[in-house]
Amino acid sequence: MRAKVSPSLALKSRTSWIFTSATLAQGAQMEWFLNTTGLQGARTLQVESPFDYATQAAVYVPAGFPQPSAPEHSLRVAQLAAESAQVLGGRTLVLTTTLRAMRLIAQTVRSVLPAHLDMQVLVQGEHSKRDLLARFQQPGHGGCLMIASATFWEGVDLPGDALQLLVIDKIPFAPPDDPLVQAHCSRVEEAGGSAFADVQLPMAAIALQQGVGRLIRRETDQGVLVICDPRLVRMGYGRQLMAALPPMRLLRNQERYQQALYALTRLSTMDPYSSFRP
Repeated sequence: MRAKVSPSLALKSRTSWIFTSATLAQGAQMEWFLNTTGLQGARTLQVESPFDYATQAAVYVPAGFPQPSAPEHSLRVAQLAAESAQVLGGRTLVLTTTLRAMRLIAQTVRSVLPAHLDMQVLVQGEHSKRDLLARFQQPGHGGCLMIASATFWEGVDLPGDALQLLVIDKIPFAPPDDPLVQAHCSRVEEAGGSAFADVQLPMAAIALQQGVGRLIRRETDQGVLVICDPRLVRMGYGRQLMAALPPMRLLRNQERYQQALYALTRLSTMDPYSSFRP
């Protein structure tokens, strides 16, 4: 005997899944997410951001920085973050791709910041995540600079003037010895694809988008993003990663970067909807 399922009963038995995120797509493409989750053919919808990134934010890739693998790279990141935080009176978050870099940057920042500034330096692991975020948003008169890694790349909401400068130390490529990454790479290569172009690069783009998303959280926020990785301008794939970011204004040299920082300092007494364009 064959069972029959009426159309109405079949419809009721269907299950729907809805995935929403600001980082599911790379530009106008969602293939990476759909392919890795087995959702080929799913209906997709992309909604325009309510943020005016060209007015609210700017991005700077410092020239002359050493390669990320160089021993002095983290020291340079720390120096840039410390100098910039002094201009802004804190309001700075540094995101690193490794705990080792985080500790070295934190140690250097604490050694170069003038003591009379009384600026708090918060480091992931020294307090709970909840406590760190609360302290960052109530920093006291000396301001606050926070250095973090891992989970601070996502799920962190610091709106308003609390965060105006986000410094990322390098492109967040996944560790090559990660078992999940290795499995993805093997599957793609067996199918004739490129592990770097089809796995590592899309994963880095999404991770970078997640980190960058910490900066602009409200329609009135203003801020500057610094990515201390020369590969973004020297390597062909760097242009792909830059294109995956929100359409922020590009600061092409250190002078423009300094002007943008000083413009942010003036916003504290201005209309929050004003542009900080120098």
